[in-house]
Amino acid sequence: MLLQKLKEQARHLSVSDRLALVSDIIESLKGNLNLQPNRKTLINQMRGLLKTDQPPPTDAQVEAMLEEHQVEKYLKGEFSSIPT
Repeated sequence: MLLQKLKEQARHLSVSDRLALVSDIIESLKGNLNLQPNRKTLINQMRGLLKTDQPPPTDAQVEAMLEEHQVEKYLKGEFSSIPT
């Protein structure tokens, strides 16, 4: 139903029916609004997930981790193509 037509029909309702309609619309919005958390809250939660007591890895450690990942990925690809 088009919004304009709905508005026109709502104007023909009794006052008590319009209030009931408004109440139902507000209740339906409450559920939707509570599902959308505040962006700032989400960012703070994500920061909390990243916190650690350990120092960040050095550049050399990061490079070694990336190299290890590439070797594992390459070897996995090589062995997955061998028929069993």
